[in-house]
Amino acid sequence: MTQLMKAAKSGTRDGLEKTKIAVMRKVTFLHRKEVPGDSEEEDTGFLEVTVSDMKHPPPELGPMPTGLSPQQVVRRHILGSIVQSERSYVESLKRILQDYRNPLMEMEPKVLSARKCQVVFFRLKEILQCHSMFQIALSSRVAEWDSAEKIGDLFVASFSKSMVLDVYSDYVNNFTTAMSLIKKACLTKPAFLDFLKKRQMASTDRVTLYGLMVKPIQRFPQFILLLQDMLKNTPKGHADRLSLQLALTELETLAEKLNEQKRVADQVAEIQQLSRSISDRSSLSKLLNSGQRQLLLCETLTETVYGDRGQLIKSKERKVFLLNDMLVCANINFKPVNPRGQLEISSLVPLGPKYVVKWSTALPQVQVVEVGQESGAYDKDNVVIHNAGAKKHAPTGPASHNKVYLGPPRLFQELQDLQKDLAVVEQITLLISTLHGTYQNLNMTVAQDWCLALQRMMKVKEEEIHSANKCRLRLLLPGKPDKSGRPISVMVVFITPNPLSKISWVNCLHLAKIGLREENQPGWLCPDEDKKSKAPFWCPILSCHMPAFSSKALDLQLSAAVHNPVQSSLLGFSAVSTSLPQGYLWVGGGQEGAGGQVEIFSLNRSVPRTVKSFPVASPVLCMEYVPEAAEGDTEATEESRAGAEQPPATLHPTVCLGLRDGSIAAYSSVDTGTQCLLTCKSPGMQPVLCLKHSPEYLFAGLQDGTVAAYPRNNVGLWDLTEQPTCLPVGTSPVQALLMLDETLWASCANQVTVLDASTLCAQQTFEAHPDTEASVTHMIKAGSGVWMAFSSGSSIRLFHTETLEHLQEINIATRTTFVLPGQRHVRVTSLLICQGLLWVGTDQGIIVLLPVPRLEGIPKITGKGMVSLNGHGGPVDFLAVALSTLAPDVLKGDQEEEEGEEEKPPELDGPPPREIRKKGILLQYRLRSTSHLPGQLLSVRDAPVGTVTPEHTEEDGSIYEMADDPDVWVRSRPCARDAPRKEISSVAIISGGRGYRNFNSEPQRRGGDADSTLLIWQLPLML
Repeated sequence: MTQLMKAAKSGTRDGLEKTKIAVMRKVTFLHRKEVPGDSEEEDTGFLEVTVSDMKHPPPELGPMPTGLSPQQVVRRHILGSIVQSERSYVESLKRILQDYRNPLMEMEPKVLSARKCQVVFFRLKEILQCHSMFQIALSSRVAEWDSAEKIGDLFVASFSKSMVLDVYSDYVNNFTTAMSLIKKACLTKPAFLDFLKKRQMASTDRVTLYGLMVKPIQRFPQFILLLQDMLKNTPKGHADRLSLQLALTELETLAEKLNEQKRVADQVAEIQQLSRSISDRSSLSKLLNSGQRQLLLCETLTETVYGDRGQLIKSKERKVFLLNDMLVCANINFKPVNPRGQLEISSLVPLGPKYVVKWSTALPQVQVVEVGQESGAYDKDNVVIHNAGAKKHAPTGPASHNKVYLGPPRLFQELQDLQKDLAVVEQITLLISTLHGTYQNLNMTVAQDWCLALQRMMKVKEEEIHSANKCRLRLLLPGKPDKSGRPISVMVVFITPNPLSKISWVNCLHLAKIGLREENQPGWLCPDEDKKSKAPFWCPILSCHMPAFSSKALDLQLSAAVHNPVQSSLLGFSAVSTSLPQGYLWVGGGQEGAGGQVEIFSLNRSVPRTVKSFPVASPVLCMEYVPEAAEGDTEATEESRAGAEQPPATLHPTVCLGLRDGSIAAYSSVDTGTQCLLTCKSPGMQPVLCLKHSPEYLFAGLQDGTVAAYPRNNVGLWDLTEQPTCLPVGTSPVQALLMLDETLWASCANQVTVLDASTLCAQQTFEAHPDTEASVTHMIKAGSGVWMAFSSGSSIRLFHTETLEHLQEINIATRTTFVLPGQRHVRVTSLLICQGLLWVGTDQGIIVLLPVPRLEGIPKITGKGMVSLNGHGGPVDFLAVALSTLAPDVLKGDQEEEEGEEEKPPELDGPPPREIRKKGILLQYRLRSTSHLPGQLLSVRDAPVGTVTPEHTEEDGSIYEMADDPDVWVRSRPCARDAPRKEISSVAIISGGRGYRNFNSEPQRRGGDADSTLLIWQLPLML
């Protein structure tokens, strides 16, 4: 009733009606304003609830009872951290409102208008309300902790509401504007700056207003880390465990949605800012305002101009925008407007600097050229260096016509000269060794010194070339034709802030060009409430489709594919950014009633190339990649690894094949000659339907309902000569196997049996589908859940890995009808989970993509997903992932290399190093820094007197840094610029099936489409 009365009094037109409906539905109800500060009176559409500290005191954890287990003690301490951090957070929110917002609103004369106050403190009251209510619920949980020990469901209930997403999203999207407004007010209104200083000095901890206002942005990463710690210390079978996993899922989903909304808001703001700086009549302005442009990447890069001897003539910062179909370069325009040369502050904030477009060019005409790739890449005679003084450096006469310098010029020439000189000096050394007499400065010692000196100079030159590639982005653009009408290309050289940025630019340029191909326009359908079908840039891009087998004579049916990752030290810095994940793709299949075939493709390029093809005795039904023993058991913790007996580390990676005639064959990698290392027949020569491996065993799922377990022998290979241990799981075929920690899941008909992977004893069996005819055909793990597909019906089902509880069911047919209306009978034929996306292949050739969380929570499907407009003419026979990592030493900048010279970087041609970072959620809020604006840097705390120097004061704590360095984990700690970089992950998804079909155009594209075909999708590099 109080809510109804309040809404009625507020005078909104249909407030009472809306409130009735809202109270019935228990949702937030008044009209929400999208833009802060639209009116003088703050009516944001959320009911204000005041929480009395007298009625609801903050949660307090009582004294610890005796007799608790060590794990219970740890859980109690983590609860204490949650209570303490929440109390501190709520106090900070109250401080912002009581110490800053309220006095500023009441102050006369006003130093900040009411409208600006609304913008600066937008949504803070609502955030405080959310957490005040959460704190009340937390108090009751804390009070009963020692008897119940449950907290996960409280997080689920509190942070799954749409209101929480709404208020936090508004706050995050408005944060940069608010900070810029504060900075502008500090510069223009001394009274405001004085007010901030006094408030800060009056506080006990001396935290600045910025330091307080950044806390809502850090809150969810803190919660996630605390819940991850709590989950780690909650034993399996505990009443709180599933709730904690679901809570992690809710918080991760919330964080992902915040990321996406912030990304879209930033993209719109940047495009608007760019379009404002162009005259309305220009064609570029019309393109930008058409709403068809997506901003893929924008960054401040340094354009450099070199002289004819390689000397740096000038450098200037430019803002470079990569749109989905064009590249735009702009000057960052700071113009002094008064006679004293002072900057016009209003032109800088709140939206940042204005731009003057220098040039723009269509994306297909942009070419990336690496140092040393000049020969054959383009016509050197027609290239000029793009800069203000280009005329000085352009070819003018016959003498200089062929002499064009591309910065840094002549490095390769100088290296070749040194190599020639070394060859000459080595010949001289041989001649000196034949001298009979002794001569000053003409002896073997001097000659050897010459050789060593030249070798050192060559090494320096090679390092110069390497570092020149690392941060130097060289683009070849179309220029205006010369007087004779001959086309002229223009070379532009940019210096990127770090090697990671360079890789990102090359990768995004490469994928954006592929994205412009007909099959990717559009490539995905995104069914949404507003019927929008534009897919975001991060969605997979179809890079190529090709025949799966080189032999056209045989009608071969596809069955399986695996990726054998091999690190190649020969790939250049830029090639890594554009090639598919390094290594080899093995594809297997065969002909019904005849033999089988294996095709091996090299992926060390942008389009796969067949490197080997060989027949096998019978059709291939399944494949399993077994990494070398040193890498094995990647899921195991260090402790269990130390305790278990490791097989010898000399074993190289192998690919195991399961054949229809009951054979199992193990082959060595392509790099070691693809030898057949061993082969055997399954018990009873039963067809081998699936293969999985653990550190101790190779498991084979057979047609007769048994699982055969082959142990390793003393040289690390599988012992296929002895009879394997046979584990009967039913009478129907074992169609799917899944390794889960220390257990093996084996499916038989509609049931799944859980086996101990070490003792090989059955632990339990559960029913995965109520229909006995619906056999489990696929099982795939993510986080703490397993998704399953079935031989009949269009549903996929999610089960908890610990309780085996059925958690979610999704009908895929509701998604496929967007592409093929009226087709209700859909069957799932393949499943894959990769980087937060569940790929589902169907018998109609359609591929559906559904978002799932990445952390150790429950992998519930959290969105509508997307449907691919590129698919197969027949069923999707398999979905496979190719994943490789780039070693971190490649990412070091020149300064980092100098500092870390004593540490030897890992060898590139060795196995890729494993990621060692903790699992966590990276919130890429992409907040733009205000450090380029005049005035003092914003910081969390003021530095001690005498130490305030720009190079040592960190602008905006740990948050703004994310704009430049996506590897920063927001953990309320200072941003470590020198934090160790994780590897770059390169990912491709491969689907196999009959033919290629574009559902956007004709049903069948070409006559030969009935052949087995591979479709390869690339994802942007994970940086």
